[in-house]
Amino acid sequence: MREEDILYSSLPPSNGSPKPIAKVSAKYVSYAHTILAYGAFFIALVVGCYTHYEKIVSNEHYGYPQEYIPSVSATTGDRYPARAYFQILIAMTSGPRFLMVYLWYVYTTKTTQTSTPFFGKCLLAVGLVRTLSCGGWTFITSTDDHDLHDIAMALYLLCTLPWQLGVLSTSSRQMAQVLKWRRLLVAAFFGTTPVMIYFFIQHKIHHIPGAYSIYSFFEWSLILYDVGFDALSMVDFQNLDLVIVDKSPFVYKKEDV
Repeated sequence: MREEDILYSSLPPSNGSPKPIAKVSAKYVSYAHTILAYGAFFIALVVGCYTHYEKIVSNEHYGYPQEYIPSVSATTGDRYPARAYFQILIAMTSGPRFLMVYLWYVYTTKTTQTSTPFFGKCLLAVGLVRTLSCGGWTFITSTDDHDLHDIAMALYLLCTLPWQLGVLSTSSRQMAQVLKWRRLLVAAFFGTTPVMIYFFIQHKIHHIPGAYSIYSFFEWSLILYDVGFDALSMVDFQNLDLVIVDKSPFVYKKEDV
């Protein structure tokens, strides 16, 4: 019988330096995040509209046909199976998301050196809090606990401003096209937010029919801008590799047993 990859711990290492055994381009972290994030929201939207359209467009004041666009919260958190699809996919997004935040810190402090170590760590902390708050409004739905859901959402939006401005300020000036798109998406995100708030007030305070659907339309547009902004990092990361290094002092041999 023959067994492969037998470990001989008593033998000295054949090479004094660590050996890379696998690598993958860091841009695929951004690809994975973009596909999973967009997939989570828009698969939930399609499934939710197909299975419970009139229920998810209804709110405390009006239903269909006065309201005709479901909110993000109603789509992703109110009804099964859309909620399940969303939560599974958004959970899968968390790994690439955390890694992407850390990669931006490494990229801007070590590669392009467009950020000081202190500012890089501050931006890293903001990115981590932003990601955790996303988990808050994702997994604590408005149906479960409306106040906690809203607090997590507010924290996410508050962290988005310093995150996007921080990424914008530490972006490489040599990538003019990427910088242009980042500026456009930041302007679109924060230009849309006051309009969205206006229609939310029209719905919540003045009870205007259809106002919540217009609010929901702008809410969905923020998803496009938000994920799209982070997706641009795939261009920044195209010259970075994630490498797995074997630092073991052992020697692996093939031996007859």
